[in-house]
Amino acid sequence: TGGHTTEILRLLSCLSESYSPIHYIFADSDKMSEAKIRSFEQKRAETFSNSKFTLDRIPRSREVRQSWTSSVVTTLYSMLYSLPLTYKLKPDLILCNGPGTCVPICVSALLLGLLGIKRAIIVYVESICRVETLSLSGKILYYFSDYFIVQWPGLKEKYPKSVYLGRIV
Repeated sequence: TGGHTTEILRLLSCLSESYSPIHYIFADSDKMSEAKIRSFEQKRAETFSNSKFTLDRIPRSREVRQSWTSSVVTTLYSMLYSLPLTYKLKPDLILCNGPGTCVPICVSALLLGLLGIKRAIIVYVESICRVETLSLSGKILYYFSDYFIVQWPGLKEKYPKSVYLGRIV
């Protein structure tokens, strides 16, 4: 929401038109992202005339300051909602950057891969604001992502599987 959307759009602005269609997935309680995405895609269409995108909302897996106990239930609910969506989209690549919404999507994609339906490459980019510790999403997806990118050298030292590319957003 907000900052995560801005960061992911900055990353997407570097991609060529071969990354199309782009499927945006965000929390159903997110009130800002859709307008930001539509504006971004309108500008992108000026450069890439064949640019295509979709917007999908899923239940938020965890609200800010939600208790850990209740977040297990809401995350499971979000995963149940995400699995048919991920099956329908069958993405080649999942690029995510930290909001809790990305965890159910990535887990759904991992399940599709384990079932032999479709394997997606998962690229996780930890938010620029995570200087010393990983976000909760990062702590989970560190073990499951194909590429785990951090933007601070201290995080690379703590998490050796990660890739440090400097500031990328």
